[in-house]
Amino acid sequence: MLDSLLRILALIRKELLAILKDPKSRISLIGPPIIQCLIFGYAATYDLNNVSYALLDHDRSAASRALIARLDGSGTFTRAATLGREGQIAEYIDDGRALLVITIPQDFERKLQAGAAAPVQVIADGRNSNTAGTAQGYVGQLATAFGAEWRASQGLPGPPIQVTTRAWYNPSLETRWNMIPSMIGTITMMMTMMLTAMSVAREREEGTFDQLLVTPFRPSEIMIGKAIPAMLVGLTQATMILLVAQLWFQIPFAGTFPMLYLGLSLFLAASVGIGLFISSIAGNMQQAMIGSFVLLMPFMLLSGLTAPIGNMPEVLQYFTLINPLRYAISITHQVYLEGAGIRQLLPEMLALVAIAAVTLPVAAWMFRNRLN
Repeated sequence: MLDSLLRILALIRKELLAILKDPKSRISLIGPPIIQCLIFGYAATYDLNNVSYALLDHDRSAASRALIARLDGSGTFTRAATLGREGQIAEYIDDGRALLVITIPQDFERKLQAGAAAPVQVIADGRNSNTAGTAQGYVGQLATAFGAEWRASQGLPGPPIQVTTRAWYNPSLETRWNMIPSMIGTITMMMTMMLTAMSVAREREEGTFDQLLVTPFRPSEIMIGKAIPAMLVGLTQATMILLVAQLWFQIPFAGTFPMLYLGLSLFLAASVGIGLFISSIAGNMQQAMIGSFVLLMPFMLLSGLTAPIGNMPEVLQYFTLINPLRYAISITHQVYLEGAGIRQLLPEMLALVAIAAVTLPVAAWMFRNRLN
């Protein structure tokens, strides 16, 4: 037992030296995760801060001017043009010069004074459905608030119900509060899978794999020695992203670090099993890299990173059950934003244990099969 442990430690040391001795390799392990985290934090956002719109005001009344002033002064909407006729709407939408066209009818003020519903038409560019839907929601909220305040200022009865909204776990509804914790699992999986997938392939290309076979190492010891360094690198990268989230973006951490790292360790074990499986069937580093990218894209799309799993077709929802990234994102969100404990996280952790219990033995069997 002691001899086996010493052999595994020696192989772990060899793998870490192979990863870290090359300056380019060191930079690739540290630089890209931080850069990707910053890019996703600033660029991959659904928050609307500058919505261009065109205005077509048929009413030209005091009420319509007050509504327009509310839009222009909100800090979210920027007027791209003031239209004179309806025939101009299509060209502004088609050319992308305006995301929205807001049309105010002629009897807008009269209906407000009569206490009737005063509709405002909002035409959105549906080619970007998510942005358009969010922008329409902003206009609706602003128009509703304006209508209530205008009636109150005119001494007219206001709406019978006042709706107060509140968002849990993300009070400002900032996209980066959702995106950056997701990056902890996503970027870590990318690097871990690629490292493990290319580890054996690198040995084959450099001609050192045959030398490894004549050593006293057993196949299981070689696998463990290949897996643990990749997991250590993955945990280090997860820590860097966690520091960026807390120190740079100042996203408050509600959970406990032991719970987060327990979930990440189980997730990395499952990811390493997939990477070792790719490594066992790849003949060279190019094949290993292509195999990693072929699997990574479906994993990311079926993880809930960009679209809710509940919105996917039912068949694809079943495929997400074997995706370790789905559970990693769920765990990081629950721990980071909600402060969840072991009782809430137990289903996700058991799922990761089940995935690791399948991928690691299959990878070991494939590895032994290739050796024979």
